[in-house]
Formats: sequence, C-alpha cells, structure tokens
Amino acid sequence: MKVFQIKAAAEKGNVKAQFVLNQIIGSKKSIHFKNIDDAKSAPLIQQLFYLPFVKSVSLHEKSLEVERFDILEWEDVIEEVRVQLENYLNDGGAVLEEIANDKVPVSVYAESTPNPSVMKFVANKKLVSESLEFKNIDEAKNAPLPLKLFHFAFVKEVFISENYVSITKFEVNSWDEVVMEIREFIRSFIEEGNIIIEHHETSNSKEDKIYTENLDPLEAQIVSILDEYIKPAVASDGGNIQFESYDPSNKSVQVILQGACSGCPSSTFTLKNGIENMLKEMMPGKIENVVAVNG
Repeated sequence: MKVFQIKAAAEKGNVKAQFVLNQIIGSKKSIHFKNIDDAKSAPLIQQLFYLPFVKSVSLHEKSLEVERFDILEWEDVIEEVRVQLENYLNDGGAVLEEIANDKVPVSVYAESTPNPSVMKFVANKKLVSESLEFKNIDEAKNAPLPLKLFHFAFVKEVFISENYVSITKFEVNSWDEVVMEIREFIRSFIEEGNIIIEHHETSNSKEDKIYTENLDPLEAQIVSILDEYIKPAVASDGGNIQFESYDPSNKSVQVILQGACSGCPSSTFTLKNGIENMLKEMMPGKIENVVAVNG
C-alpha cells in the first residue's frame, strides 16, 4: 500500500496553509467546508475542525487548504497538523464517507423513437431542470454537453430534458454504427461530474416564460391540457411540445415540436389524431385545428 506523504507550507502572516499530498484524496471539483456541520460526511475534515484554531477547510484533488483563526500563527502549529494528517491517512482514516472520488454510478441506455433520425439516451439521474433544444453548435456555446455532442460529425440537433438527451443525426451514419459510442460518451460525461448546462437564458427556452405571461383563460386551459395529458406522452418518445399561440379568429392552436417530435414522419398524424382531437373533445366549440409552426 502506498504511504501518504504530506508537504506543508504557509507564508508568514497568511491565514491559510497548504497541505499537499503525494496521491489523490479528493475530487476534481473542490469542496469547501465552513464548519464541522458541513463536514458530517467527511471524517478527515472533521478531525481538522476539532482543532480550535481551524476556521475553514477546502478539499482539493491532492491537497488541503486550511484557514486559521487569528489566535496564533501557522509556524507554531503547521508541523503538528501535517503529522496528524499524515498519521490519520496512513492509519486508514476515511476522507469522505459517501463518495470515494469524483465519480458517481451512472447508467445510460439508448431507446429508439418514432422518428428514425432520433435516438433517445436516458440517464438514471436528473440532468436539467428545464427542457432545452439546440439546433446547431452556436446555440450550444453555454451548454457543455450539447456542445461536445456537436463535435460528432453526424449530430444534427440536440434536445435535452430532465433525465434524457434526444439526438437527431444526419443521414451519413446509421444508428447501429454510432449508438454505442454516443451512449458511452454521455455516460462518461455525466459520471465525471461535468456541467451539463450552464445557467443562462437561451432563445429556445420559452417554456418557463409561458407561465409568466398574461395568458387569457382559454390559452391557460390549452397550456394546462398540453402539460397534463400531452407532454408526458411525447416525452416518452424523446420529444416535447410547447404552446406557441392561439388564434381566436379561426380557433387554431399553434405549437412548437421539439426533440424526436420535430421532423418526425408521424408528427402530422399525432397532431391531428391525438393532440387536436383531445383539445376538441376537452374544449368543445373552441378548437378547430392544431398546427406545428416548425412542422
């Protein structure tokens, strides 16, 4: 078993000291602990907080940064802390209880959709809080996972929802040739803890704005029916539907189709025989037709 060795350093007058290790103890993403309660699942950090002069601790991949209170100087205690940390680790003491490294168990499976150009990749964890569609690489500049996916030459569009990614491909490849490669890429990307989507407002994230606009009662009823009865069904096929507008002059509902629904050969049938019929039945005399503005 490899022996832990630690080098300690602190500039005179600096409240922070660095403890650099010869092997990995943390994740690629730093974790900051402000007090012992923060460290309830980090036994090593708890040991440090038992020292009365320790104010905060940051755990990095191969180092610890310890901040002290102004009751003493690091030169008085730094060697003692270094030895204590080294002994703790070499005696088999745990660093983190819940996660031993930066990876979490992740599984991703591929699922075909009614649209032959689209494959749905479902993860066993939440990816995003809102559905987003990316038509090209420029739209994905603030979205790390879709951005990486566009680096595959056969990827045409990316739609990402709560726990799945729907990918539309060009016809240059069959899904049989590329599905395993994409599935493993997405799984590894998630497992490594990479950011899926950065916090930003995109031109295609209109869904959350619908509820902040002043919809009239009829429009609000249409949105409610789409949310409750239609969206779960199309989501299971790797797609999404958004309310766009209602034209009272011809009683027409305009919607936006996303993901596997966009460009799907069966989307017209779904609109006319599914969505349109349901809205006509639930809102008699108020709906005449449903049209996809991007279909």
